[in-house]
Amino acid sequence: MKNIEIGVSKEEEKDQASLFHGDLLEKIFAHTPLIDLVCASFVSKTWKFAVLSSLSNVNKVKPWLLVHTTSLAKKITTHAFDPRSNTWVEICHLPYPIKKISPIQSLGSTLIYEFSSEGLFFSMDSLYLVWQHIPPPKNVWRVDPIIVVVGPYVIVAGGNTGFWDDSLTVEMYDMEASHWFTCKSMPTTFKNSSTTTWLSVASNQQMMYVMEKASGITHIFTPKTKTWSGPYDLQPDPSAYFSVIGFSGDDLIIVGLLGNPESVLTLKIWKIDSQVIEFDEIGEIPIELLEKLKGEDCYFLSSITLLATKDFFYLYNTSNPAEIIFCEINEKKCKWGSVKNLVLNDESKLGERMALSCSSVGIANLQKAMNSRNLKFVAKSYV
Repeated sequence: MKNIEIGVSKEEEKDQASLFHGDLLEKIFAHTPLIDLVCASFVSKTWKFAVLSSLSNVNKVKPWLLVHTTSLAKKITTHAFDPRSNTWVEICHLPYPIKKISPIQSLGSTLIYEFSSEGLFFSMDSLYLVWQHIPPPKNVWRVDPIIVVVGPYVIVAGGNTGFWDDSLTVEMYDMEASHWFTCKSMPTTFKNSSTTTWLSVASNQQMMYVMEKASGITHIFTPKTKTWSGPYDLQPDPSAYFSVIGFSGDDLIIVGLLGNPESVLTLKIWKIDSQVIEFDEIGEIPIELLEKLKGEDCYFLSSITLLATKDFFYLYNTSNPAEIIFCEINEKKCKWGSVKNLVLNDESKLGERMALSCSSVGIANLQKAMNSRNLKFVAKSYV
């Protein structure tokens, strides 16, 4: 797709400005899907200014939820939810630059990948336009390993290999040196829980945090020194039976379920000061959203998945992601919402493997994607 160029004369631009201008135009754009604002910003200078002003002052851009499905025929489909305008769109890649040997997977918030004997194909790009490929590690036959990108390092740790001695193996790829290194194994704390089923992982540009979801016991891996530290007890409430961690901007947060799986009392969010291991409670889920999180006809809630970026995060029931809960953190205050998972409620998608991620998508990212010829967007529904 070529750059969108809509030529208008100065007289036409004045006419448009006189019809819709100032606060009125900004309010209209506040309810307009982000993908439509890309085209609107090319209509005239007045409209472009109103688009940017609306995004800055009236209804700001919020991170998108992306749902990737892999069919039995290895066809990959991506749907995105924009909480700013409450709209779902289908993102059509032409095509995905991967081998399609195994289903797309996700870990953490923004990372999606395909891991097989052909190597690791991964992307952390806002709309997954840019993919990278690295050769496979020595211990490639792992089930549900931790796969994390920390600065210039790709870390593959743990996973079920069928052999206890190998289940704690840590291998690290230095993208600057183009070489795999074997690192110190995971702490024996994780000897019975070395897969992502039992572990929650969060990372920034310096370190990887690995927490046992049931106990809150956490260790930190530093790639530069190839060393582990800990254990640290990141269980902020003794009644928490399940917890997950993530980074909201520069802040490490923990989300915990309190009570027990058959009788969930509540869900709370804490900010963690990792220097002194102190917890600051910043939010609690409304009771009606807790019921949605559990799901219809579901009498227990055993696990949740957290997708966090900037000051925004998504939560869903790991075993039944029919309803997606989202929360915006602003000055230690939480603004909650929810949306039905369009993909899970699509009968044509039954039986497909699903991976969820979130990404900061702005108007510049969409413009670049539209100009790349590799993506097209199809509006699906307004919530």
